[in-house]
Amino acid sequence: MVRIALGILGAHKWFGGDFRPVLDLVKLADRKGIDQINISEHVVMSEATDKYPYGRFTLPLDFPWFEPVTILAAIAGVTEKVKLSTGILIAPLRPAVLLAKQLATLDHISHGRVEVALGVGWQKEEYDASGIPWEKRLTRLEEQVRACRILWSEAPATFHGETVSFDRLYSLPYPAQGNRIPIWFGLAPTERNIARIAELGDGWSPMSQDPDELAPAISAMKAAFAARGRDPATLQVRTVPKIIFRERKVMDWDATLAQVPALVKAGVTVIEIPLPVCRGPEEVEPMIDRLLALKG
Repeated sequence: MVRIALGILGAHKWFGGDFRPVLDLVKLADRKGIDQINISEHVVMSEATDKYPYGRFTLPLDFPWFEPVTILAAIAGVTEKVKLSTGILIAPLRPAVLLAKQLATLDHISHGRVEVALGVGWQKEEYDASGIPWEKRLTRLEEQVRACRILWSEAPATFHGETVSFDRLYSLPYPAQGNRIPIWFGLAPTERNIARIAELGDGWSPMSQDPDELAPAISAMKAAFAARGRDPATLQVRTVPKIIFRERKVMDWDATLAQVPALVKAGVTVIEIPLPVCRGPEEVEPMIDRLLALKG
């Protein structure tokens, strides 16, 4: 059965820039049975948006990017069941030990509701400003995940890699889920990245919305899971259908949701809809009801 996620990036616009009322919408989503809440990030934005690799970057430079782990911690405090996720968290911008501590704390206070999506982002300038090398960022991401798994299960913990290294460290509390916090990757489906996901991850958060593109990549990931003795049926894949609008920027729900069966057939397990496709908070509950109907 398909799961339903809500993306909350930008929902603060309905409240004069105040994010706190968004928590009330998330509480409503949790109460009604939405499966996952998702928020994206940038630590800083540069003026080099012409380098955005996925088309035109549509958000202004002064758009407020709230820090995801902080926001998800606030959500954890007002919800009971909904899973807490990102799309994506730019993991290499954080030291591995800090990433491990943040996610373990979030998982602890939410009683095991974290299923985080990690990636490397696209702005070299963001790395430069953070004092992190742009080079070997994928190696750093991979080693961060390996280090987190150790820090989440061993004390003292020791890890030695090319970009992450430590000896006999203690990092408690452990996550409520132990070292198996579900980790999804927002990476292009190259052969090496497919191997990374199969070795270290539990899910994939692709940029593509095309089922014809997604199907072969998902099939390859499932094969990679099976080759490593993992159950291919456990692979989670989250994507946002192409949002189709009618005149006056009113979302065409029928046309948008008509894409869902093909996405599910391709192997997508989580359908995400951004909250700001609504014209205001008064439309959120009817939207949730319509989305939950997809679950049957």
